[in-house]
Amino acid sequence: MLTVFYILSAITLGTAFLTILSKNPIHSAIYLVLCFFSIAGHYLLFNAQFLAIVHIIVYSGAIMILMLFTIMLMNLNKEDEQNKSVLTRFAAVIALGLVAFVLLATFIKAQPVIEGYQVSGQDYQSIKVLGKVLLNEYMVPFEFASVLLLVSMIGAVLLSKKEHINS
Repeated sequence: MLTVFYILSAITLGTAFLTILSKNPIHSAIYLVLCFFSIAGHYLLFNAQFLAIVHIIVYSGAIMILMLFTIMLMNLNKEDEQNKSVLTRFAAVIALGLVAFVLLATFIKAQPVIEGYQVSGQDYQSIKVLGKVLLNEYMVPFEFASVLLLVSMIGAVLLSKKEHINS
């Protein structure tokens, strides 16, 4: 089990670095999909099957398809790309360093909010129990989320359509 964890961790870190370092945006998107699949493998190691399936469906499926459509709609060409000045690159490195410092300081100073852990005896890892909770107690927010996703999908399609002018 530990070797599977190390293999998945190596795949996750390797594909994450390749996502960042790859020059081709399509290759970056493919590396990101591989990274998402390896993270879903980590969820399976934690015995969280529902999270693994949702992660694969939502991130590896929907989000990556949207990213690929965005990359293709932007029509990224090397000829159109302007070179950044040294000052711009230096400012980006400084900003990244400051953000990393703030995040590191936040993680070091963070205190746990819950001091004691109460066990209710309910198994929320089970897909059956989680489905009952979602569709009984949280039915209205669940339906609102589905309507919101539908409206945003329709809006994205309408925004991406090009108008044809008849002359």
